[in-house]
Amino acid sequence: MRITWGGAADPTANRAIAEFVASRIAGCERGFADFTTMGVLQDDVLVAGVVFHNYAPEAGVIELSAASTSKRWLARPVLRAMFGYPFDEIGCQMVVLRVSERNSGMIAIAGRFGFSPHRIPRLRGRAEAEIIFTLTDNDWRNHPANQR
Repeated sequence: MRITWGGAADPTANRAIAEFVASRIAGCERGFADFTTMGVLQDDVLVAGVVFHNYAPEAGVIELSAASTSKRWLARPVLRAMFGYPFDEIGCQMVVLRVSERNSGMIAIAGRFGFSPHRIPRLRGRAEAEIIFTLTDNDWRNHPANQR
């Protein structure tokens, strides 16, 4: 697995990774605005993407959205890069992740990485709740993925 970055330095890759992610998230048809991306390549094929968006620098908070076609993409180097960007590079104190209550796979993953869940009824429409997951920099730094 190889990590690649989009962002202002590579707007073409930035857009392609964001479109990859948006096309795999139900309800994300409008895509993203004002974002930076990270892609994960396997044999030069994009197998996963992360979109960092809704950045609030005054609060030190950023949202991330991710999608993949491979279950093997969340290796330790990818995790370090994915959380290193918000916590180490741009100085965030918290990352936010929004997940449908129906997405049991992502809910399980968020729990394994130390995110705290906050269920909001009807946030995805009248018949569907959304879980807002939060992960602080302190919780991430204490996570086993960071222990050497």
